[in-house]
Amino acid sequence: MMIIAGIDIGNASTETALARYTNGTPQFLASGIVPTTGMKGTRQNIHGIFASLKQALTQAGLTVEEVDLIRINEAAPVIGDVAMETITETIITESTMIGHNPSTPGGLGTGVGTTVHMRNIDKIAPHESVIVIIPRDIDFETSSRIINESLARGVYVNGAIVQRDDGVLINNRLNKKIPIVDEVSLIDKVPLGMWAAIEVAAPGNVVEQLSNPYGIATVFDLSSEETKQIVPISRALIGNRSAVVIKTPAGDVKERKIPAGKITIHGKHKNAVINIDDGADVVMEAIRSVAPVEDVEGEAGTNAGGMLERVRQTMANLTDSKPNKIKIQDLLAVDTFVPQNVKGGVAEEFSMENAVGIAAMVRADKLQMDQIARELEKEVGVKVEVGGVEADMAIRGALTTPGSNKPLAIIDMGAGSTDAAIVSGSGEIHSIHLAGAGNMVTLLIASELGFDELAFPEDIKKYPLAKVETLFNIRHEDGTVEFYDKPLDASTFAKVVILTPNGMVPIPGNHSMERIRAVRREAKTKVFVTNAIRSLERVSPTGNVRDIQFVTLVGGSALDFEIPQLVTDALAQFSIVAGRANIRATEGPRNAVATGLVLAYGEEA
Repeated sequence: MMIIAGIDIGNASTETALARYTNGTPQFLASGIVPTTGMKGTRQNIHGIFASLKQALTQAGLTVEEVDLIRINEAAPVIGDVAMETITETIITESTMIGHNPSTPGGLGTGVGTTVHMRNIDKIAPHESVIVIIPRDIDFETSSRIINESLARGVYVNGAIVQRDDGVLINNRLNKKIPIVDEVSLIDKVPLGMWAAIEVAAPGNVVEQLSNPYGIATVFDLSSEETKQIVPISRALIGNRSAVVIKTPAGDVKERKIPAGKITIHGKHKNAVINIDDGADVVMEAIRSVAPVEDVEGEAGTNAGGMLERVRQTMANLTDSKPNKIKIQDLLAVDTFVPQNVKGGVAEEFSMENAVGIAAMVRADKLQMDQIARELEKEVGVKVEVGGVEADMAIRGALTTPGSNKPLAIIDMGAGSTDAAIVSGSGEIHSIHLAGAGNMVTLLIASELGFDELAFPEDIKKYPLAKVETLFNIRHEDGTVEFYDKPLDASTFAKVVILTPNGMVPIPGNHSMERIRAVRREAKTKVFVTNAIRSLERVSPTGNVRDIQFVTLVGGSALDFEIPQLVTDALAQFSIVAGRANIRATEGPRNAVATGLVLAYGEEA
């Protein structure tokens, strides 16, 4: 009789399957799951391995001393990063802009004139067109009185830019209604004596003239070349209720763009060089054409080169190796959008720019796993061995799902990698590990919605959304309305919220529920559906996905509330029967690799 623990070190969690072998037959006793400590495939994993093992032993009423063998997986570390690749070059030579969205702009319409400080308006001659700049130290009563006096003596006051939140108060006291943009914090950066245009839309509407490059060209009488240069400004103002564009002397703002760069993919039989500017589809086609990939290099001094070198450097530090010894085994490239600050803005305006997100996978180092095994052996006093390739183990675990049989393919959807394996009727296994999974989805959501921290994007990925319509009801993202007996927290009122197990979490920013949902589903489709099809192509004996009949989904991401549906729908188009696994009829899609490590021991014994 032997007590064996199979331990799967994942990017996000470390799982244990504990079993008793009697006469070559395993009887599973318990399982454990804890967050992975450190980066997968490095020495920091030992604390997580021990915690997961302890959890399973406690459930089974056993101690570490009673364990005869620990088997760990051959863990391939995966690093996901978003390589910023701005296709549109942001160079603004003749404009300053204010395009923020104050909650209460005043007035309505479009006004054009020369910018003038409120204290100097008495020096303006009649029949001159001006836009007045009102700093914080001038209150709304004084401001409205001075504007009315100026209008009375024939000055065309066509708009106002205000530092305080006084737009509506000033507008209500004017004899002539003018567009007023307020809450401009950096008002001292607004240049004086320059030609400016100001636009305020009606409540519920958005600016039309200043969000159109030809609209700006009309106001400032621009040439076609100048119109081309102000496109980033007009794009940044799309969707705003108020906007200001000011023409300044040429050459005020210039920005050097770091190019996206080229990447060189080294395959076993041929190489390919791709410019990231060409987009994710071209990159993925090149990876497909040179497969199997042996390494990927980026051009020095570019975004792509910087990102790939960062991956190499991180892995080199963690594994005590030299960066040139770290080989990138796979890439997943995804087209996305990222908010980029527009140079020339004075209210932190941004424009949505094209970018390519890249997840990179580093080749697993068996020596590193052997080191982890030796250190763990010293620490716990139990024999530890590296049990084999992750996907091979996962398919053994998946076959414990009721109703499954050989031949069978699995897709293991984790946090860092998407793995696939196929077992033939005779028991022969082929497997593949691909970059890009749950962490990549989180990064895409974060970049498209403009979050610096990953906590909100992680929750957006994992849980459904709702809009709080009143303090007593919410509207779910599927359109159903739910009512409450007690009032909801006032901080959630009129907000889009994430429905987490611990309650509603309001999402900062002004994104609509429909926009957030679309970004979330698109990110999951771009990563998981793409990788599901890509991985099955690679393990299919014929290279054709249609020749696979049955697929089970395993791994932490298979627990997601919508990823299995998205993948199942996509695979149904290839006439594949796909569904979520239920390992050992008790664990759901989790614990496949850990269970497989235990079962593989019996096959090898």
